[in-house]
Amino acid sequence: MRREVRVVSTDSNRALAIGLVAALWLIWLPGCATTSYIQKRNTRENPLTASLALVSNRGPQESLRTSQLLERYDLSDEYKKDPNAALLSLCTQDEQSQESERLYAVAELAYIQGQQAKHDGQAVEALHYFQRALASSYAYLFSPTVADNRNPYDPQFRGACDLYNQALEDTLRVLHADGQLQPGKTYQLSSGDKHFTIKTRLDDHWDKQDFAEFDHFEFASDYEIKTLNNRHTTYGLGVPLIAIRKQANNAAPMEKYYPDMLSFACTALLQCSWTGAVGPDGKPEPQCELVFYNPMRRSRTEFAGRTIPLETDITTPLAYFLDNKQFHDKDIATLGLLKPTKVQNKQGLFMLEAYDPKRIPVTMVHGLWSSPMTWMDMFNDLRSFPEVRERYQFWFYLYPTGQPFWISAVQMRKDMKDLQETIDQQYHGHDAKTMEQMVLVGHSMGGLVSRLQTLDSGNDFWKIVSEKSIDELNASDEDQARLASTLFFRPNPSVSRVITIGTPHQGSDYSNSTTQWLGRQFIKLPAFLTNISTRLIRDNPDYFRDTQLLTTNTSIDSLAPDSPIFPVMMRAQKKSPVKYHNVVGLVSSKSLIGRIKTNSDGVVERESAELPDAVSQIFVEAQHTEIHTKPAAILEVRRILLEHAKEIDSRDRVASVPFPVNAVEPVSVTFSDLIAPEDAPLEIAIPLVPDGQEEPAMMR
Repeated sequence: MRREVRVVSTDSNRALAIGLVAALWLIWLPGCATTSYIQKRNTRENPLTASLALVSNRGPQESLRTSQLLERYDLSDEYKKDPNAALLSLCTQDEQSQESERLYAVAELAYIQGQQAKHDGQAVEALHYFQRALASSYAYLFSPTVADNRNPYDPQFRGACDLYNQALEDTLRVLHADGQLQPGKTYQLSSGDKHFTIKTRLDDHWDKQDFAEFDHFEFASDYEIKTLNNRHTTYGLGVPLIAIRKQANNAAPMEKYYPDMLSFACTALLQCSWTGAVGPDGKPEPQCELVFYNPMRRSRTEFAGRTIPLETDITTPLAYFLDNKQFHDKDIATLGLLKPTKVQNKQGLFMLEAYDPKRIPVTMVHGLWSSPMTWMDMFNDLRSFPEVRERYQFWFYLYPTGQPFWISAVQMRKDMKDLQETIDQQYHGHDAKTMEQMVLVGHSMGGLVSRLQTLDSGNDFWKIVSEKSIDELNASDEDQARLASTLFFRPNPSVSRVITIGTPHQGSDYSNSTTQWLGRQFIKLPAFLTNISTRLIRDNPDYFRDTQLLTTNTSIDSLAPDSPIFPVMMRAQKKSPVKYHNVVGLVSSKSLIGRIKTNSDGVVERESAELPDAVSQIFVEAQHTEIHTKPAAILEVRRILLEHAKEIDSRDRVASVPFPVNAVEPVSVTFSDLIAPEDAPLEIAIPLVPDGQEEPAMMR
């Protein structure tokens, strides 16, 4: 009978487990499903597609204004019979006047003929046409002889930009097909009777130490964004590319923080000048340079005596990198939850761009059953703001989310220390003050891991488990050290601000007896974690007053509202002057989740999500797994980052201005506080400046 009852019980538990797995899956699915970030287009994106009917049955076809110009030069009939002859005639018509309308028409017609030749499989002929289109559109945009009748408010001006960009892209595609598109090479090109020598180079804004070479390029116009909420582009001149980094052969210390096949936004721009040089035919030969710009570091350039905005696409290269199968978030997130040991070799800090000692690090820490992929929408949007990307660099922390969050905090402390030592090793002698201004952004459980980086444990965390000294513990040196690192710690001196989003600061009701039991069935923690606890409790009877922290098996257990760690975290001494900011999610009461779980984000109750000592706190209507992807949350993080930079700049300005040596000592003057009661004085220190002396900048 007992055996029969146990069998039934097991079946019942299995059914319950399946039901709970399904429920949890529905809750967390939006944040951890396998995602396709990018898709190859059937036809490349081209702004001339509509205006020139590039893909229609009647196209490619000239625009109405070019058709009218052909009529004006009596070339309409000739163009219908022999487009190439008409194009050559137009090139020689009134050549001395160099009127912009004619230059535009030549560029447009040459581009159309190039498209037709490419369609017919005549690659060499197509290249000649594209080069003529490139030369004519360049002359339209930059030749001083048409400066008087060039009109930047004319729609044709933007059309000339598109012709230049697309003719350059088609030229680069020919070079790319031959494997010749590489910085540092020199090309000889010709267009009719004109000859060009083109040198290539990387712009100075690339980090030469970490990113000296690219493996290859892809064209951003070949791809379509599938998952990221926004695609961030700018309009100007140049061809947006995806530059795939070549893995460095040397063992540079920072190399371990850059993932394989990292890709970057890049813009290729052809710049020409006439400096008196002549070609083999004795005619003036323009000196041209193909420059590969880094649009993350500059959005415009100077040449031909003008400021030129770059055509950029910073999102498609990110999506290209994220679409790599090794970074698909379902695999990493699920392994990190259910089999933490499988993720240990990938755990740590990652950078998606070269480390820059001049920019402040923002480290993003994901939550339960998640991975750094969960931050990509926020990362993509934040760096689209020039004022953010100029001051900040973004890092990501990956950790196994199946283990208790305080264990992850211990590992993050070590990983942060290792990074600091690596930076010191590779950039020795460089005073990187920005490392002392780091901002942590944590979602869900990642917010708890982040806050623990700023706390001073004192003896408060140790007192949770024992009233006795750790020196009295009967344990090996290794076990004692592991326990001590969990319960005794100092705040990370690098962190000066923490932003928590949808964080269960006092635990979550979703961690209950049922889900905890379920977690223990599926989550397999590393053996050394469970073995240490077993040994310590076994070898130290009557030593521990509370073994809950020691016997907490999984991250789900660690989030229980009755865990003794939460009240200690709330009252623990934090690093001064670190500041906390908080974002709380609330689902609509009209939604299905809102009717089931009111006054919460569906997972974390409002009371637990609020942070009393936060200097700012906002509420966002969103489910738990989506809070950090919402525009309101992203804009709040942007606001905080700009505020952070402003405060740093203010401190630097004050520190750089010495107070007059013979100034009178500050005196305290009492005023009434408009907010406080009448009898509550507010003391303000006012520095008085002696007559005849200039007041310090801090007072202006």
